[in-house]
Amino acid sequence: MVSRSYSNLLDLASGESPTFSRERRRFSRVATVTGALTELDDDNSNSAGSEAPSSLSQERMIIVGNQLPLKCHRREKTGELYFTWDEDSLLHQLKDGITEDVEVIYVGSLKEEIDPKEQDDVAQTLLETFKCVPAFIPADLFSKFYHGFCKQHLWPLFHYMLPLSPDLGGRFDRSLWQAYVSVNKIFADKVMEVISPEDDFVWVHDYHLMVLPTFLRKRFNRVKLGFFLHSPFPSSEIYRTLPIRVDLLRALLNSDLLGFHTFDYARHFLSCCSRMLGLSYQSKRGYICLEYYGRTVSIKILPVGIHKGQLESVLNLPETVSRVEKLRDQFRGQTVMLGVDDMDIFKGISLKLLAMEQLLLQHPEARGKVVLVQIANPARGRGKDVQEVRSETYATVKKINESFGREGYSPVVLIDSPLQFYERIAYYVIAECCLVTAVRDGMNLIPYEYIVSRQGNAKLDEKLGTDSSAGKRSMLVLSEFIGCSPSLSGAIRVNPWNIDAVAEAMDSALAVPDAEKQLRHEKHYRYVSTHDVAYWAKSFIQDLERACRDHVRRRCWGIGFGLGFRVIALDPSFRKLGIEHMVSAYKRTKYRAILLDYDGTMVSANSISKTPSEDTIDILNVLCQDPRNVVFLVSGKDKNTLGDWFSGCANLGIAAEHGYFLRAKEGAGWETCLTVTEFDWKQTVEPVMRLYMETTDGSTIETKESCLTWNYQCADPDFGSCQAKELLDHLESVLANEPVSVKSGPHIVEVKPQGVNKGIVAERLLETMQERGILPDFVLCIGDDRSDEEMFGVIANAREGLILSPVAEVFACTVGQKPSRAKYYLEDTSEILRMLQGLANASDRAAAKRLVAT
Repeated sequence: MVSRSYSNLLDLASGESPTFSRERRRFSRVATVTGALTELDDDNSNSAGSEAPSSLSQERMIIVGNQLPLKCHRREKTGELYFTWDEDSLLHQLKDGITEDVEVIYVGSLKEEIDPKEQDDVAQTLLETFKCVPAFIPADLFSKFYHGFCKQHLWPLFHYMLPLSPDLGGRFDRSLWQAYVSVNKIFADKVMEVISPEDDFVWVHDYHLMVLPTFLRKRFNRVKLGFFLHSPFPSSEIYRTLPIRVDLLRALLNSDLLGFHTFDYARHFLSCCSRMLGLSYQSKRGYICLEYYGRTVSIKILPVGIHKGQLESVLNLPETVSRVEKLRDQFRGQTVMLGVDDMDIFKGISLKLLAMEQLLLQHPEARGKVVLVQIANPARGRGKDVQEVRSETYATVKKINESFGREGYSPVVLIDSPLQFYERIAYYVIAECCLVTAVRDGMNLIPYEYIVSRQGNAKLDEKLGTDSSAGKRSMLVLSEFIGCSPSLSGAIRVNPWNIDAVAEAMDSALAVPDAEKQLRHEKHYRYVSTHDVAYWAKSFIQDLERACRDHVRRRCWGIGFGLGFRVIALDPSFRKLGIEHMVSAYKRTKYRAILLDYDGTMVSANSISKTPSEDTIDILNVLCQDPRNVVFLVSGKDKNTLGDWFSGCANLGIAAEHGYFLRAKEGAGWETCLTVTEFDWKQTVEPVMRLYMETTDGSTIETKESCLTWNYQCADPDFGSCQAKELLDHLESVLANEPVSVKSGPHIVEVKPQGVNKGIVAERLLETMQERGILPDFVLCIGDDRSDEEMFGVIANAREGLILSPVAEVFACTVGQKPSRAKYYLEDTSEILRMLQGLANASDRAAAKRLVAT
């Protein structure tokens, strides 16, 4: 069967099956005109799921980033454009972690604006020469996208800056958000020009393209898609202030693998998913994952590394050696401490300078001997905050140098002009300590570069007059709010806001004995060497392959509109229950057994009122009045509540407290399924549950005759889940010798007698019908949670016990798409009630026919 994932909708119009050729061809430019975002609701592609693997076998990796890893040049004489690889680009460096047999294609924008007349030729040249596919973004659209939404909204918020005033990030601007989505759509179109959806892997990078996964998943339901976030992910208290918070979360969840630098960032993302989408995560054999509409979204925690080989090659350059020699002479007799930061509000440059001032105040002996060299790279954003940082930095440097400087000595050397890479490396080589005091930073690879530079080489050792055989030394003072801090355990970690503490850390770094400096350096160098950018890329790709392994055997289709689009992925044996098919089977059968759960099945689990509606009572009454039906309501609620709620259903059988109590119909007595004489364990359980109820705001205790339940549905989801795990362990330990079972379920922890479960009700019902000489030829069992799985198991094995008709139609149905013993599912309670209404209507017609016949 031909794939239904089309990259060109013209193929549909022609009636021909499209092919995904890898031959190089001229790609037409994608339209980049801004306008209404009607492309979000392109419903023609909602169910574009591939059903057969492609015949193409060679693997390809499509790497998508905001900018291509290229440098653009123009020849002076002819004005002709030409391009070279950007060796400093992370996207280019990560190729070292990809095996040679995998073809790599890049999709991204160019740093320079290209004249529309040249765009076709440039696109063809880049594809043929560099395997790069450029996305040409109009200048005004790109400004709104990058300088507007990315740098004005996302970047500050992800670095914990709330938009409390127009000067702090600015109010949310819907037009900038539309520009962001439009640019992501352009990137998606470019990916679609080159992708072979059944074979290729797609790796999307950073917060500039957070909604791209939705566009790709919408076109190709089984696309193999990874996303790595290179910035921090803020806590839920910060993130939830974003007006389009749910759209971004759902877009990221359309990936197969999500990568973060640190556990904190991943934990914040998972907390947001829990609080805003009601999703819980779990660990499977060491891998953290989320279940999202039948798909498993894996979470990867791995900090990025540097390209050690490239840095070492720069260390060997003659100009590097010459520059190191000049700096050695310039700072002879002085100890150099180095800071390298972008000139923006989050790098903490001013805090570092104030700490330097404090160091010179508290330690007069450091004056004339200690120099702070601060390299200030140009800010990536622009705005009033950048100007303020620059002004404050200049003023602070001037003040310190005027207060403590003298002829031939400036305590702070500020370098704000662009430096060549080798020049920056030279400063690393001569610096005794590197200071990074950012107040918030995603990763920050400056400490890694510093460590490798301090390892040096023979040429540098000769120029510096050091012994090549002696151990190398380095010291790091790092902010605890940067991503690389957890990986560098030998660094002195500081709170950059605590000026005194940072000053003392600087003094301590200088006073550490050489032997300890050597040990710290060796530990860091060993880590940086083994966790380079190639290791990072290889590890991510391996996990992406693992996360996509089951794609080919899943049945997929899309639901939802716009950025709310998501894909349902199901095992081939797990199917949606067709109401027409169910009604047809119902009509042609004689003896029917119907078992229905209540909470989460007949009424929504999130509903405040659990009382059945009049429509529900009417449906059950019609089903119960059909003489060919035996209907049982199976619930965890107590018998008195169920008896009151369903007193109007005379022929309805009720199983209360998970089947511990049974009643065949209204007016009949309640009987117990098991003989339990001892409930002394309640005296042990209730005080324990009460303790957790009092310490967990929003939780309650449900007391029933046969069981006790601790419910935390209204509590904080993270704290409630943590308390539930603790309560489960606590109860299991104190009830180890009692004849009870302790189980957890959705927002509950329950203790009940051993052997009590809903499967007993199903067994009792079918055995009773068999004793009456009735073999059901229609069985319907519906439930929504783990407690209903025993019923599904009994129904599935009923044919083997010869208690069903050989031609019985069996329908075990769960609510929602999730792993279950049931073979069918329906989406929610409204679909369940609609299906039962269909059965009730069929019963009405059957009764009318019998009435006419008599």
